[in-house]
Amino acid sequence: MSTLQVLIHNLIWLVLISINFCSDLVAKELHRERSLYRNVIVTEKNKLRCMRFEVRRKKVSNQACINLKKPNKLVFEYTQSILAGLVYNPSPKNILIIGLGGGVLPQAFEKILPNTVITSVEIDPAVVSIAKKYFNYKENNRVKTLTQDGRVFVKRALKKKQTYDWIILDAFNGDYIPEHLLTLEFLQEVKNLLSDGGILSANTFSSSELYNYESVTYQAVFSQLQIIQSPTKGNRIIFACNCDNFQKVPDTTDKLVKQLESYGVDLYYLVARISTKVDWDESVKPLTDQHSPANLLSR
Repeated sequence: MSTLQVLIHNLIWLVLISINFCSDLVAKELHRERSLYRNVIVTEKNKLRCMRFEVRRKKVSNQACINLKKPNKLVFEYTQSILAGLVYNPSPKNILIIGLGGGVLPQAFEKILPNTVITSVEIDPAVVSIAKKYFNYKENNRVKTLTQDGRVFVKRALKKKQTYDWIILDAFNGDYIPEHLLTLEFLQEVKNLLSDGGILSANTFSSSELYNYESVTYQAVFSQLQIIQSPTKGNRIIFACNCDNFQKVPDTTDKLVKQLESYGVDLYYLVARISTKVDWDESVKPLTDQHSPANLLSR
């Protein structure tokens, strides 16, 4: 992909984000609920329905959006980037997702991967209820939801000797990733839960004081990382592997490219953006259970 094509792609995303932002200013509020953890709000404007978390400093953060006109199409670039993980393993037997949001990812996986079991873990029962009522999230024998803390689930799954081919970390409280889901100890537990050759995808920050610490922590556990930086939002997707060699970016296939087109995923573009470059300060110390001030470093 040429530099001009990349610039045009990024410009299109900036325009779309601006349109969505302006629409949100006058969006109709469909639902508001005070959960155990935050205010959860559902809004809709121009057939774009979003779940928001209202957190400290009255900051509002969209956690999930669906396009009611094109329900398959993924609205956020970071969710599209997570789907790019299929180039590493196009047919995982089971997927674990920490953080449900509107249930957009498990719904996509259910259709794309007809033989895969998808388990989502969400700490907030209000989020699960809202995902079902407003975002068409449905459970069945392949799509399962557990309402509990993600780290508690991981610890219990390890005791049961369970493994997953693909683990996706997508847990935000609205302001930052919960600190106990960012530590060296937690990531080692996650790695132990991966099958041999299993893939980890983590939705993280692309800018903040947390960047270096977060990067070094993932690097300490998984050694080799592959990363997609979002050009229009403050997200990056970290890919890691429970394997000895994770240096080569895999090739994609025309079949997978075609399969993901209806979800708004330009797989050639995303794979071209995967980088193995270390662009963080490796001298900082990893985050640990004894010291993980994510609430401070994310600013």
